[in-house]
Amino acid sequence: MEIFIAVFFFAFSTTITPGPNNIMIMSSGVNYGVKSSLPHFLGICLGFPAMVLVVGMGFGSVLEQFPLLHQMIKIAGTLYLLWLAWVIGSQTPKAIEKGDRKPLTFWQAVLFQWVNGKAWVMATGAVAAFTTVAGTLWSEVMEITAAFLAVAFPCVGVWLVAGAGLRQLLTNHTAQRIFNVSMALLLVFSVLPVVYDIWTFYTD
Repeated sequence: MEIFIAVFFFAFSTTITPGPNNIMIMSSGVNYGVKSSLPHFLGICLGFPAMVLVVGMGFGSVLEQFPLLHQMIKIAGTLYLLWLAWVIGSQTPKAIEKGDRKPLTFWQAVLFQWVNGKAWVMATGAVAAFTTVAGTLWSEVMEITAAFLAVAFPCVGVWLVAGAGLRQLLTNHTAQRIFNVSMALLLVFSVLPVVYDIWTFYTD
């Protein structure tokens, strides 16, 4: 129980803060509303705890043995995030109304966790910090996964609802365009630490 409580607070603080998932779900709430964004929302809330479980059960150790593979995943993820930033920033109300763009599907959001730099930091950090040599690995990993699952729905939900609330305010097309560009820039800034990590890996 002590581990679960500690992980719960760690999970809450890391899940509710700005990052690619929250920026994208907020943008989806603004552009498509809550109902259309629910598959994206569920993909985040279920996909990330699943990632924590897989990393905790051994995939993380594989990446430690093959750091180049990890870097390749980071590079692919960063390029994908930059592309998503361009998609968000270039969205216009007219394009949305005509249905030219669609929110992420459930499986797209699930798979997105594996190219999300912040998700990797959160998952590997939690497993490294809250598993013990003397403890039972699978039991501790399950507690960590349960903690992230418990906080995911309210934490990510706040960002989705906030986006939907802004949707009612951003009735002006210019205001909505400014919002989309702002979200795109925030998404770019959120991947800068990963870019720096990749740069130092190849320059050190």
